[in-house]
Amino acid sequence: MTKLSVNINKIATLRNARGGNLPNVVQVAKDAEKFGAQGITIHPRPDERHIRYQDALDLKEIVTTEFNIEGNPIDKFLDLVLELKPTQATLVPDAVDAITSNAGWDTVKHGAYLKEVIAELKRNGIRTSIFVDPTLEMIEGAASTGTDRIELYTEDFAHQYSLGNTEAVQPYAQCATLAHTLGLGVNAGHDLSLQNIQFFKQSVPHLLEVSIGHALVCEALYEGLETVIKRYLNKLN
Repeated sequence: MTKLSVNINKIATLRNARGGNLPNVVQVAKDAEKFGAQGITIHPRPDERHIRYQDALDLKEIVTTEFNIEGNPIDKFLDLVLELKPTQATLVPDAVDAITSNAGWDTVKHGAYLKEVIAELKRNGIRTSIFVDPTLEMIEGAASTGTDRIELYTEDFAHQYSLGNTEAVQPYAQCATLAHTLGLGVNAGHDLSLQNIQFFKQSVPHLLEVSIGHALVCEALYEGLETVIKRYLNKLN
């Protein structure tokens, strides 16, 4: 079974655009779980342009499924994660001014650094995942860090699939197979949508979890959050 973790960053973006507390991030997380989501994902950034650090504290109190906090492991982020002890911490090498995540870790170049961070997280009982591009060398490098899982960065697949290139899924399938062989769990995320998720799920083995936010929120504007979440669950399982 592949779990659906709903990334609610874009809900926070909409709230912040107007001020106040509409839409209510905490309530949306509760509703997503009620509608069947098996996890809630947030990605707080230093400028708090969408999810705020206070949101993370508030969500910790109410999330009853898996709580996944993504981010670049700068000191402020690590302090937050070690305080909250979410189900999973996903390490993402995004720059401070990045609009969205746009690359995975070089797990060879940054292997020693990642190993140190991951060891600290695991000492605190937090499952770890590393955001990686779909290349075999990066999977092998990830395995050497001691991480529990990888998260495959799926932007290239989503773009190529929209152009009709279904072969673009092959590197992801190969990386997932290698990761499983090396004892790593496999997650995936970025630009996955109702249009491509079923094909990706059917093509990529050992897929434990997908994290979907931007597309899901956009789709929910037309079909409603409950309908969209249930459609994802049907396509994933």
